[in-house]
Amino acid sequence: MAKKMDFTNAAELLEICKKRRKTISEVMLAREVEKFETTPEEAKARMLKTLNVMRESVARSQTEDMKLLGGYIGGESKDMLRRIKEKGAMSGMISRASAYAMGVLEWNASMGRIVAAPTAGSSGVLPGILVALEEIYEFDDEALVRALFNAGAVGYIIGRNATLSGAEGGCQAEVGAASAMAASMICELFGGTPDVCLAAAGDAIGNILGLVCDPIGGLVESPCQKRNAMGAANAIVAAEIALATDGRTLVPFDEVVAVMYNVGRSIPYQLRETALGGLATAPSVKNLKPGSACAACGGCK
Repeated sequence: MAKKMDFTNAAELLEICKKRRKTISEVMLAREVEKFETTPEEAKARMLKTLNVMRESVARSQTEDMKLLGGYIGGESKDMLRRIKEKGAMSGMISRASAYAMGVLEWNASMGRIVAAPTAGSSGVLPGILVALEEIYEFDDEALVRALFNAGAVGYIIGRNATLSGAEGGCQAEVGAASAMAASMICELFGGTPDVCLAAAGDAIGNILGLVCDPIGGLVESPCQKRNAMGAANAIVAAEIALATDGRTLVPFDEVVAVMYNVGRSIPYQLRETALGGLATAPSVKNLKPGSACAACGGCK
């Protein structure tokens, strides 16, 4: 018997949402219950565990003395939060979410436990935004769990119809996907309809279409860390625009995903996680060795 709440793309998801008058998170929860033959309570409990790991990754990135594998990054998140505390944030929630996103990448690079959402290289975007939302707007666990089900639906669509891999599609497929997931969940948290959510998700990918993956030293540290900060900021901006315009956009989400996949396949292999192109080949860093004094300070000035 066909699954009642299953979908393979955004068009099908929207049709279910409209026909059954449900949010994206409600449809995704129902799909999980049907697919894995569980109960809503059990599915929510698992997602709460995911949320708590995300919270932990943010918190520990601010309290632990971390030793990173490459030493190409480290401490930038704490520096940014210190500046926010002392000088104020130039862009409110964007600044805080971006700082937390960078911290999670530092925690990941020190072999700390993270949630690959959707990948380790983009693992800072969702936690950074969720923790900032919780602190500033005081969303409770129930709301944040719903947000993660919404984000999961968007990630599922991208993974099914395109790619989440930087090696296959560049950083647009990793940070771009995370940014799209985050933009959609923000919209639902603030009352946006499914159409608005997916418009924001599409715009988030479109804003960074073609972004390459060029890890310095072949490690998920730089420029990955700051691109997670950018992904968080991009998600917030895309959500703000979609909420303000009632999701007015020219290109539907499914078409954006297809375009992203085609663009990713067109990116030269040197710019798809090989460390053979882009910033990884800049003269100041291409000969850096992990853990060296030069790596720790970012190279000679």
